[in-house]
Amino acid sequence: MQMSLVTDSPVHSSSSDDFAAFLDASLDSGSSEEAEDSDQLETQRVKRRKVDKMENTEELQDPTSLAPSLEQTAAKYWERQHQTNLSEEASMKKDVCTHPGSFGEMCILCGQRLDADSGVTFGYIHKGLRLENDEIVRLRNTDMKNLLRHKKLYLVLDLDHTLLNSTQLIHMSPQEEYLKSQTDSLQDVSKGSLFMLSFMHMMTKLRPFVRAFLKEASELFEMYIYTMGDRAYALEMAKLLDPQREYFSSRVISRDDGTHRHQKGLDVVLGQESAVLILDDTENAWTKHKDNLILMERYHFFASSCHQFGFNCKSLSELKNDESETDGALVTILKVLRRVHGMFFDELEGNLVDRDVRQVLKTIRKEVLKGCKLVFSRVFPTGFQADNHLLWKMAEGLGASCLKELDPSVTHVVSTDAGTEKSRWAVKHKKFLVHPQWIEAANYLWQKQPEENFIVNQTKNP
Repeated sequence: MQMSLVTDSPVHSSSSDDFAAFLDASLDSGSSEEAEDSDQLETQRVKRRKVDKMENTEELQDPTSLAPSLEQTAAKYWERQHQTNLSEEASMKKDVCTHPGSFGEMCILCGQRLDADSGVTFGYIHKGLRLENDEIVRLRNTDMKNLLRHKKLYLVLDLDHTLLNSTQLIHMSPQEEYLKSQTDSLQDVSKGSLFMLSFMHMMTKLRPFVRAFLKEASELFEMYIYTMGDRAYALEMAKLLDPQREYFSSRVISRDDGTHRHQKGLDVVLGQESAVLILDDTENAWTKHKDNLILMERYHFFASSCHQFGFNCKSLSELKNDESETDGALVTILKVLRRVHGMFFDELEGNLVDRDVRQVLKTIRKEVLKGCKLVFSRVFPTGFQADNHLLWKMAEGLGASCLKELDPSVTHVVSTDAGTEKSRWAVKHKKFLVHPQWIEAANYLWQKQPEENFIVNQTKNP
């Protein structure tokens, strides 16, 4: 039996309506009948945004601030129910309640205390909120129909090295000290990009173009933040990126909300996997959802970020430089997102509900190096099975054909040394001789790059 937290509530006193409606609005849910009416669904979303602004004004400052009010509302309601006689009809409905979820140990629909520890916790929506699998499916289906009706998909965004870069103040290099006198005001963060968060002993730099990126992406996607940082950090970063709470609302997920240690998963995202795109700089964080992932070129503004990943070079801040606002990484990725969205809604045939964004991603990626036939030379360790190497798989994912031996059909020799036999063959037969970074650049930029920008130098003998 399908239930709505509002329409199927056993009784309709004002307190139960407030409590159930508040949860329903936060979860973007409604009855199945409401899901059939696009106008009503849009009205629900407007109401939800109003509820978010009214009820969650202080949530970013204190992530637990909602919990006491919900508990008090629930307690007050059930005390009232205990003091009054339930009607026979309400009692029957309570008896057959399927317990779609719980708040603390109490069913959010009928109020019965539950001992089971099943389902998934959605603490980022409300502290202590747990939903059962059937209810999660119902909510996802309802929201999916509504989003598709409004030509939107889901977009899950990482924070660090994707949308921004942060550093602890104690880790700043002497060459970065000048930044402390150039930070922007926290009074109106929408006008700045470099912020000193003294209470967290931290400095954060937003990636160039990020504000325009979020604004334009929000027209095509319902967006989530998902970071491996803790909740306090996630909420502070959300305030910098979305000070008006118009892009993410309560959809800010931290490592405290995940179900697997050191891993991210879509089980805590209320969106169907077939309609979710993920933007992250770390592929290994999404071992179960790599087909949904768009791998992001890392943003290394601070020196500590370079050191974290083993780069022995000056950071952008030390060079007093930054990514381009007009053709940087986020500009490139926004073009990819637009293309995926356009193909999903405008080019694919058949029922919208049956379409899968993962297949769209694969199709677009396969076009990047289509027609290229590659042979590798001195790229893989001796004895390593070539077709298991990351670069080999990356090239095939981009549509290239990879061969182990030379033949006239080869278009590119990929090597780190111009002096190898295969490299000399490429030069002699006027084939492209490119560095492995040519493949990596195509992978990040989703576009075949000019071969002349990836020249291979001959290794000098000692």
